Amino acid sequence: MSRLLLLLLLGLTGTVLAQTSEPIHYVITQPAGVSLTLDGTLTLPANATGPVPVVLLIAGSGPTDRDSNSPVPVGGKTVQGSPFRMLADSLSRQGVAVARYDKRYSGTNAMVAVMKIKQDQHRFDYYVSDAVGLIRQLQADKRFSRVVVAGHSEGSLVGMLAATQTNADAFVSLAGSGHNIADVLKLQLAKLPDSQRDRAYRDLDSLRAGQTVKEPPMLVASFFAPSVQPYLMSWMKYDPAIEIMKFRGPVLLINGKRDLQSGVTEADALKAARPDARLLLYPNMTHMLKDAAGESTPDNFKTYHDPSLPLTPGLATAIAQFVRGN
Repeated sequence: MSRLLLLLLLGLTGTVLAQTSEPIHYVITQPAGVSLTLDGTLTLPANATGPVPVVLLIAGSGPTDRDSNSPVPVGGKTVQGSPFRMLADSLSRQGVAVARYDKRYSGTNAMVAVMKIKQDQHRFDYYVSDAVGLIRQLQADKRFSRVVVAGHSEGSLVGMLAATQTNADAFVSLAGSGHNIADVLKLQLAKLPDSQRDRAYRDLDSLRAGQTVKEPPMLVASFFAPSVQPYLMSWMKYDPAIEIMKFRGPVLLINGKRDLQSGVTEADALKAARPDARLLLYPNMTHMLKDAAGESTPDNFKTYHDPSLPLTPGLATAIAQFVRGN
């Protein structure tokens, strides 16, 4: 074999072996009597000589999968930016293992979950119990020196609750809300016609108080569907700014200034609740953890749709340093 060919093969091998991956699985325990397996991917640094830190990535709301993609359209197209896959790749190349999984109703279990779990049976706490189970699996794995939880969007609240219950080593909030979801929804519904908006606000207050509603505003009737209300009420029990104070480990808060779904005020609220937390704000980053080329909505939406766009520069390095305890 020529020296040149050998060097080329070694170079290719080094690129391929920069990381390895393996499947992970978690069998849900709630609601009782339901058998459903959540599938995921564990990405590992190659050739590690000892235990390494691992991050559990928790995706946002709706049918968002392990790559942080979703079939729900944004700007007329499905979400295919794959930021979690890219983050797993980047972190593993910096010596950090990454576990990510398909939540209920997403990815490989999307259709099975719908058939096995009735919509009115679902509760926010089930997302938390799933995350708790996965964290404990990672904590029991001797390959890992520490377990850090990172939740994106809705997954931020799921993650902080699960991190508290499991005494995880640290927590990262990625574009997470700092306010009760009822207040967040009021902001999102603020542009409804006056009469519809006022009724929607009253209905949100009722749900937050644990009372179901029977005649929601016509324009958002599907959002307040009777089968969805138990889930919303279970979510509204939690205020992120209160829950984050219960977690005793180090906290990293990350937000983008071009995030159309979770603005900087949400990160500010979490920071006010946890003054010891480290806060990183990226001027051009959108909700998809990528930089928008400009301030227009089409520029922003492109980060949701284009998997070739890279993560925000410096984001993965900042997370890796925090995870390693630097």
